[in-house]
Amino acid sequence: MKVVIADDEPFARERLRALLAEHAEVEVVAEAANGVEALHACAEFKPDVVLLDIAMPGVDGLEAARHLAQFEPRPAVVFCTAYDAHALSAFEAAAIDYLMKPVRAERLASALERARTFVAGRDHAPVAAAAQARRVLCARLRGSLRLIPVEDILYLQADEKYVVVHHTRGQDLIEESLRSLEEEFPARFIRIHRNCLVARARLVELRRAPAGQVHAVLRDVPEPLEISRRCVASLKQALPQL
Repeated sequence: MKVVIADDEPFARERLRALLAEHAEVEVVAEAANGVEALHACAEFKPDVVLLDIAMPGVDGLEAARHLAQFEPRPAVVFCTAYDAHALSAFEAAAIDYLMKPVRAERLASALERARTFVAGRDHAPVAAAAQARRVLCARLRGSLRLIPVEDILYLQADEKYVVVHHTRGQDLIEESLRSLEEEFPARFIRIHRNCLVARARLVELRRAPAGQVHAVLRDVPEPLEISRRCVASLKQALPQL
């Protein structure tokens, strides 16, 4: 069973590695000091289990877990933390166990057993809904990741089984559905077409072409985007200032 350890404290990582050494079937394939490193390690090594601290700098453990729930194959997430205040959030982020520091050998063994059960049945396990919206989206790039801040996204466009994320630094493909993104970020994005969501904060104007077609003008987007007829009324209602 392949394991990634993610904790910003070197001593905590060392203790977990020592405890895991007692389990012959476990291989620690990578260590990470923050959520971003953990996501990169999981993209590269495809572990069965991630032992994940919650309070880490930058992308914390809870947000990392919400991203890991979208990975294929999806790793089992076990939180290891010094605080019990995040227990509910941890399980809403689809963790299979929650260990308090200092982690005891018997509790770790129990969590590994849960992980074995999870891995055996993960192809049939439903993905839990995220407890709150993410701050970044993950684009997979030949085994590595690019993290795109949600606030930098201009618009999202469906392209077969992918979504093209147009952002302030270019564009990337993500393997998520437009509908799931619309449901996760209702306050940030609004639908203008069956295949397009735009950032509400970037909408400048609804412009009618001579032929009658309505387009959305977005700040920092050179070309206006087509709005479907069925979306015009809802856009005007949602954004009366335009």
